[in-house]
Amino acid sequence: MELHVLDHPLVDHKLTVLRDKNTPSATFRELVSELVMLETYEATRDIDVEDCPIETPICPMVGKKLVKHPRPIIVPVLRAGLGMLDGMTRMLPTAEVGFLGMKRDEEHPTQQITYANRLPDDLTGRQCFLIDPMLATGGTLVAATHYLAERGAKDVTALCIIAAPEGIKFVEENIDPSIDFKVVVCAVDEKLNDKAYIVPGLGDAGDRLYGVID
Repeated sequence: MELHVLDHPLVDHKLTVLRDKNTPSATFRELVSELVMLETYEATRDIDVEDCPIETPICPMVGKKLVKHPRPIIVPVLRAGLGMLDGMTRMLPTAEVGFLGMKRDEEHPTQQITYANRLPDDLTGRQCFLIDPMLATGGTLVAATHYLAERGAKDVTALCIIAAPEGIKFVEENIDPSIDFKVVVCAVDEKLNDKAYIVPGLGDAGDRLYGVID
């Protein structure tokens, strides 16, 4: 597993406003989108490209474009991952989008319940980008990555806003080593509390993006 933690004043500034409990949902959503755009720059550093002959106003040249086939696929983990989708598709407008619904089993925090799936049956050769704001226990990330791997994915990059050390450790110890797996985060926080929430964290990302659903 390769971990990349962004280190930039713009990220620090936006993340501080994001964490503030007084930040309204509209601002929260915009900040998530902006942070994901900054993360995408790092997450796509090794994305597949191909030569593209063009003519500038001055002369012919050979540039680079993202490969047309197979296209990369972005997979938000519902529901909070949807809040990151706009920022990523701005940076990768030609990517396909799949959806994966998973929720934590509250009695067993590292176990997940899959309740929705809208993905191609075959992901062989595809570069996959999982997006989910929180890497807390790590259970969701491992389960989602293995879900993609069962469909042939071998190149998976996860983008999360914040992570807990316990979650990173769990992923390192449980991810299938045959997968080329990378994680990009804006920050690694202090710890998980007794309810498996990240400290200092930013609260429930889904609720702050979309409101509380009883």
